[in-house]
Amino acid sequence: MTYRKTAEAVAALTPEQFRVTQQNGTERPGTGEHLANTEPGIYVDIVSGEPLFASSDKYDSGCGWPSFTKPIVKEHVNELRDDSHGMIRTEVRSAHGDSHLGHVFPDGPTDRGGLRYCINSAALRFIHRDDMEAEGYGAFIDQTSIG
Repeated sequence: MTYRKTAEAVAALTPEQFRVTQQNGTERPGTGEHLANTEPGIYVDIVSGEPLFASSDKYDSGCGWPSFTKPIVKEHVNELRDDSHGMIRTEVRSAHGDSHLGHVFPDGPTDRGGLRYCINSAALRFIHRDDMEAEGYGAFIDQTSIG
């Protein structure tokens, strides 16, 4: 599959999705549609469709945003220094869509690598495991098991 940002994909975003992905926004904690999702599947960039995170790497960190221990494909996630708002953090952006996704912090589960990818639901589209093959993501089905 080819993953890229298109004018059509950006035009189809809701105002909140546009604010988060294109203007580096952050959704209010506890409000994202994917926060409580426990279904098996993958999360892809709402703009480019590139696979970003798997349900098997999602966990409840209690921070108010969906949290993951690692990207499904490391090359699809860029990590950049972010010194906005008087803090030094590491911003997470999709590689092909250049969508702002959220931030990564070093306070995740130590037994799973120690990272917490704190991601805005507005930047993600969830694809259930049952639909992955039909949507072209069959190669990632083995990464969707949840405990």
